[in-house]
Amino acid sequence: MTDVTSRSGQEVIDAWLAAHTGDLLGWRRDFHEHPELSRQEVVTTDKVMAALTAIGLSPKRLPLGTGVVCDLGPDAPGRIALRADMDALPIPEHTGLRFRSQIDGVSHACGHDAHTAILLGVGHLLAQAGQLPVGVRLVFQAAEEVMPGGALDAIEAGVMNGVREIYALHCDPRLPVGSVGLRTGALTSAADHVDLTLHSPGGHTSRPHLTGDLVYAMGTVITGLPGILSRRVDPRSGTVMVWGAANAGNAPNAIPQEGRLKGTVRTGTHEVWIELEPLVRSIIGELLGPLKVSYDLSYFRGVPPVVNDADAVAKLARSVSACGPAAVADTPQSPGGEDFSWYLEHAPGAMGRLGVWDGFGPQVDLHSPNFDIDERALAVGVRTLAGLILG
Repeated sequence: MTDVTSRSGQEVIDAWLAAHTGDLLGWRRDFHEHPELSRQEVVTTDKVMAALTAIGLSPKRLPLGTGVVCDLGPDAPGRIALRADMDALPIPEHTGLRFRSQIDGVSHACGHDAHTAILLGVGHLLAQAGQLPVGVRLVFQAAEEVMPGGALDAIEAGVMNGVREIYALHCDPRLPVGSVGLRTGALTSAADHVDLTLHSPGGHTSRPHLTGDLVYAMGTVITGLPGILSRRVDPRSGTVMVWGAANAGNAPNAIPQEGRLKGTVRTGTHEVWIELEPLVRSIIGELLGPLKVSYDLSYFRGVPPVVNDADAVAKLARSVSACGPAAVADTPQSPGGEDFSWYLEHAPGAMGRLGVWDGFGPQVDLHSPNFDIDERALAVGVRTLAGLILG
């Protein structure tokens, strides 16, 4: 074990990567081949626990049975937390990789296998680095892919106690490998779900005036809610309402008794997110009031936007710059949601977008059965996160 004071942080990182890149690949491919869905990451948790214990660390399983927290360095408040998510998606894999998923209908189509391997590598590197300048907390989180997200479970278990800053990376297939996209302010959007069921006495399509025309009412909400929201919310907030499912009736000459709409509401600002649920409820009531249909509305609040702290982004940028002169890249705000935002309710921090595109093939989006990464990104991820501590 070498004290980091005897060598520069970058020398320590270089030496570890030179000796352990094969370990990084092995971990990532093992996780990729054996994906587990949200809150079912038992085997993945076991593997992380075993790998950290084997090098003398004392990881702790989170109370719900999936997820790991592990502390390194000085035992004092003011720790820097590093987070990775571990869960896979209910999506079949069509990559044809030699180490493709062995679980039917489940795959790491969002890169969480890479996130987990990178943080495991960072843990190994820091454990071998010797005396650290600051306390570090590794958070291997379950259930990022479901709302409101496993981050809340981890926070309830105390992972943010004594943490002064928190950082994470997320794979981005739109950025070339070797780069990390950084943005101050909102990086992702809040994402809520709307589930609306409408009820009517039903009737014949020749006499809509004698009943509540349910399909017409559905159409009114389908077009009216997104349109009115766009006039009631500041357009600079990036608020958008999109329907994903609409179902009602079977016969062309019968007004159905029930119909259902499902959709998402997203916004880029925390202030608008707080106001969205009462606003959506009010607009739906106003739209349906004259139409003689009743309804049940279930509004599921998801996650707030990830809002990157300016100082934390500056620290990430300094660390990323060690990966090369063009490693720091700009990245736009994403309309997707990420439960890393819950940690930022407790401490400042930042998430970076880890470039995983090889620069030649198609840019396959996240959550696609064909999604894969250029594995050179693993070393970039380790260098970036370890650099926050040793840089």
